[in-house]
Amino acid sequence: MPTLVTDFDGTITRHDFYRLVIDELLPPNTPNFWTRYVEGRITHFDALQLTFAAARPDQERLLDIVDRMEPDPDLADEIRLLRRAGWDVVVVSAGCRWYIERILSRAGVLDLVEIHANDGDVVDGRLRMAWPTASPHFSPDTGIDKTRVVLEARDGDPVVAFAGNGPPDLEPALAVEPRLRWGRADLADALDARGERYHRFDRWAEVARGVRESSRIRPG
Repeated sequence: MPTLVTDFDGTITRHDFYRLVIDELLPPNTPNFWTRYVEGRITHFDALQLTFAAARPDQERLLDIVDRMEPDPDLADEIRLLRRAGWDVVVVSAGCRWYIERILSRAGVLDLVEIHANDGDVVDGRLRMAWPTASPHFSPDTGIDKTRVVLEARDGDPVVAFAGNGPPDLEPALAVEPRLRWGRADLADALDARGERYHRFDRWAEVARGVRESSRIRPG
């Protein structure tokens, strides 16, 4: 069965959870952990984990941030249409299962998708992210190896689509055919810089509709 492998923060949702945490819960003079990641001084996982650990403890505010991540308003309909068209949907994220499952459950599609994301829970008002060391897709950089998820899906069916928006999404995007590759934000910039072909999107529903349309021209 063909598979759409999709990032979550900034792809299915309009906003990234960690960016909202940075904007609203980090005390002044908190080190810029994201810059340290970009400079190669810490891992992507560490950048998120340290950011969440430095945030002011406020569980209600964290739940409010989840409420304001703005998943695509057509998410549920589009996932059901993809499933009817014969596509599996796999969510891959370097973020945390804690908020991903809340959003997908609220949309009524938690049982319609497969999720690969970092573990974690809110403890004493802070989100504590944990390494998913038991996952067969474990990565020592991001927690979840998105490329491995893509390649595993290709083992079952060569038709695999990918959608993403961030730096960790470049490698998995390059692992699929250009006609089945969707990008926005940092991923789109990285693909443009390499001269790679892809579909630029603004809303996740555009990805879902494009994937369904691709089924009409699926190679025999």
